[in-house]
Amino acid sequence: MKSELIDVSPTRKEIKVMVEPEALKAAYAKASQKYARSATVPGFRKGFAPADVVRIRFQEEIKNEVLRDVVPERITAAIEEHNLQPLTEPHLHIENVETLKVNGSEEIWVHAHVEVMPEVGRPVYEGLEAERMIRPVAEPELESLIEDRLKGHSALIPVEDRASEEGDTVIADLEGRFDDDPEGEPITADNLEIVLGSGDIEPAFTDNLLGVKPDDEKEFSVSYPADFSSSALAGRTVHYKAKINSVGRTELPELNDEWAKSLDEGYESLADLRSRLRGNLELYAKADADARVRNDLIAKLIESNPVEIPATLIENQARNLLNNFAHDLHQRGVDLNRVQSDFVNSAFEQMKVQAERDVRGAILLEKIAEEEKVDVTQAEFDDEIVKLAEQYRMSPEEFREMLQKQGGENVVWNNLRTRKSIEALVAKAKVVDKEWAEEPGAGAEQEKASDKKGKESKAAAAKAPKKKSAKPKA
Repeated sequence: MKSELIDVSPTRKEIKVMVEPEALKAAYAKASQKYARSATVPGFRKGFAPADVVRIRFQEEIKNEVLRDVVPERITAAIEEHNLQPLTEPHLHIENVETLKVNGSEEIWVHAHVEVMPEVGRPVYEGLEAERMIRPVAEPELESLIEDRLKGHSALIPVEDRASEEGDTVIADLEGRFDDDPEGEPITADNLEIVLGSGDIEPAFTDNLLGVKPDDEKEFSVSYPADFSSSALAGRTVHYKAKINSVGRTELPELNDEWAKSLDEGYESLADLRSRLRGNLELYAKADADARVRNDLIAKLIESNPVEIPATLIENQARNLLNNFAHDLHQRGVDLNRVQSDFVNSAFEQMKVQAERDVRGAILLEKIAEEEKVDVTQAEFDDEIVKLAEQYRMSPEEFREMLQKQGGENVVWNNLRTRKSIEALVAKAKVVDKEWAEEPGAGAEQEKASDKKGKESKAAAAKAPKKKSAKPKA
C-alpha cells in the first residue's frame, strides 16, 4: 500500500492512498461471485446467470461492495502509518469517480481528509502582565446591604380599615391571557406579592390595584414595552383577572443594637454588624479582583499564542454555549418554539467567536499544565468532592455515587487540573497592585455591570430571610 501525507494546515491533514490493482481484482472477483450466487436475473435460473451479465446488471452494487471491502482498512492503516489521531471520522473522496474502474485493470487513489489537534510548542506565558485593582467598599453599598437585612426581617401587617394605598403590598391570585392569543395557555400566579408604586413592576399594576380590599376582584390590561426583561412578555398586552387575598403594609424593625443582637448571628452591636458586613464586602472585592486578574491573564495568554483550532472543536463548544443560552431563555419563561431560526443562527455564529477562544484557552492551559508538571492528588480530589457535596446538600458518598453513575468524575479531575494550571499561570505572571479606577468611557454598560456586581457582593456578604406574608384576621 502506498500513501502520502499532505499538510493542509496545522489541524487539517490529507492522506492520499493508492489501492493496488491486485487488491481490487480479488475484491472484484469476490463481489461478482456473491451476486452471481444470489442474484435473480430474468431469463436465468437463480445462481446460473453468466458472470458478465451479473457484472453489467449489478455494476453499481458490485462497485460499492468492492470499495467497502478495500478502502476502509487501507485508510485506517494509512492513518496509523502517519501517526495521526483524527478528531472525527475522515471525509473521503476518490479520484476520477465518474470513470472509476474497480475490476483491477488499474489502481485507484483515495483521499482522506481528517482534523487533528495542532502541535503546540511551549506557550508564551511567563512574565505576562496584569493589574490587580480592588474595588473599595462604598458607604452607600454597606448601608444598602443593611437596609436589605432590615427589609428581610420586616413584617407585612394586614390593613383592614382602609383600601390599598401606594407603598402597600397587595397579595393576589392572577390569571392573564395574551390579547393576541386569548385561547392560549394562561399566565397564572397564586399569592403574588405586588408592592404598589414599586419600580420593579409595570405602572399599570399600581394604577389598577390602588383602592382595593381583600376579596375584591379586578380586571385590567397591561401593555409591556418592547424592551421588557422577559422576552415572552415584551411588546405584548396581557389581560389580567386579579383576586385580592390581602393588603398589608411593611413595617421595618428599628435599626439599633437590639435589632443587630436579635439576628442570632453573634453580633454584639450595630457597629459590630457594620464592621463584619464591611469585612465580607471587602473579601468579596478581593476575590473579584483576583478573578479579573485571572481573566486578564487568560486573555493575554490567548492573544500571545496564536494557535489554529480544529473547526470540529469550535462547532462542538458553540453548540454547548447555544444549549446553555437556550436553557437560560427557557428558565426565564421564553417559549423556545417562538424563537425565530434567523435569531438562533445569528446567535450560533456569534458564539463561535467565544467558542474558539474557549477551546484555544483550554489547549494552552493544558500545555502549561504539562510544562509546570501540574498534578491533581487524590486528597485534592476528595476535598473537592466534599465541597461540591455541600453545595448540592448531599453527603460526599451520595455525591460520589451520583458522579460515578453519570460518568462525571473525570470532569471534576479536569476542572481541578485547569484551576491549578491557571494558578501556575498567575504565579508566573507579573501582577501589579494598583489603586482602583473606573474604566474610562464605560457609560451605561459599566453602570449595569457595577450594579450587578454590587448585587452579587451583597448576596455574598449576607443572605436575608424572606419577609412574612400578610394574613387577614379571621
